[in-house]
Amino acid sequence: MVSIQKRIAFGFVAGAISVLTFHQAAWASFHYLALPGLGMPPPFPMDAVPPFHVPRIVSLCFWGGVWGALFGAVWRGPRSSNWWAGIILGVCAALFGLFVVAAIKGSPIAGGWVLNNWIRSLVINGTWGLGVGLLLALLPYQTAARDDHAYR
Repeated sequence: MVSIQKRIAFGFVAGAISVLTFHQAAWASFHYLALPGLGMPPPFPMDAVPPFHVPRIVSLCFWGGVWGALFGAVWRGPRSSNWWAGIILGVCAALFGLFVVAAIKGSPIAGGWVLNNWIRSLVINGTWGLGVGLLLALLPYQTAARDDHAYR
């Protein structure tokens, strides 16, 4: 049986790697397609973010890792379901960002209720979540549900 600490660590790693791959690929798609109202700045942003003034991509990787660690800790489903559970994780992260993070930062709640802000957030974060699920399916860990089943 894999310990909760290992599941959390694997989740953190998967979350951070997914930011660098899946999240930034979706971000880059919006940037390069430059669809009206859906444009994004270039991917892999290096501007400093408070309070520690680290590059934005480092901050994104850290928070992606935190969400991935949470996913690794709580998700007990079979590997074959990681992809859709990951998408749900991404939707949860997007909604958290649109409502909670926006309120903390003093930004308009829910992206100002502008549909394009919702589309960008749900697509980018949903893609990131899909990446977390797929990466965790590839990593050598087992969920508690499978471990319990092995001892029966």
